[in-house]
Amino acid sequence: MHTVIDLKQKIKEFGGKPYSPIDVSRINDYVVRMALFDGEYHWHKHANDDELFFVYIGEIEIQYKGRKNARVKEGQMHIVPKGTEHCPRSIKPSYVLLFEPFNVNPKGD
Repeated sequence: MHTVIDLKQKIKEFGGKPYSPIDVSRINDYVVRMALFDGEYHWHKHANDDELFFVYIGEIEIQYKGRKNARVKEGQMHIVPKGTEHCPRSIKPSYVLLFEPFNVNPKGD
């Protein structure tokens, strides 16, 4: 069976709750999660896994300590290398897809 996923429908599942990712789809040992970014998250890292942020709607900034922050606009993506401390924040309320191994704790290590 071939599944079509409607991201606009997935947005309706949030109920306005920021930084509470929902699983959109699984592929092999990976998961695609969607989260509403609104405001600032917390500083964290993922010791063993890279994390890919794809901005579906909106604009975010990935803050780093000791290096230049990454501004990510609608339709763009950014990869945070494993072991890198970072803090996502929204420039405006944004819907972001996260691509990561299924066993990754989205809140960080």
